Amino acid sequence: MYATVRRYEGNRALADRLAERADEVRSLISGVSGFLAYYLVRGTNGTASITICDDEAGTEESNRIASNWLRENMPDAATAPPHVTAGEVVISG
Repeated sequence: MYATVRRYEGNRALADRLAERADEVRSLISGVSGFLAYYLVRGTNGTASITICDDEAGTEESNRIASNWLRENMPDAATAPPHVTAGEVVISG
């Protein structure tokens, strides 16, 4: 199992804008091969999204899809590229 975390520092409003289009975001991400789960977090200092997939290829695809979708649908919302952490899940519970 692999996970990718995309952190948009200093951009809490992005979570609200994505939540307004929740059905579209869910449909987009859930179409990734090996998709298991997706979470959107409005943090105290930004927004984070977490995607869990069966394999690394799925997390890489989710990053590509998310980046393209934001660029095409909300070009002004993501003011800076996200900090991305991706890798194998070593503990889950």
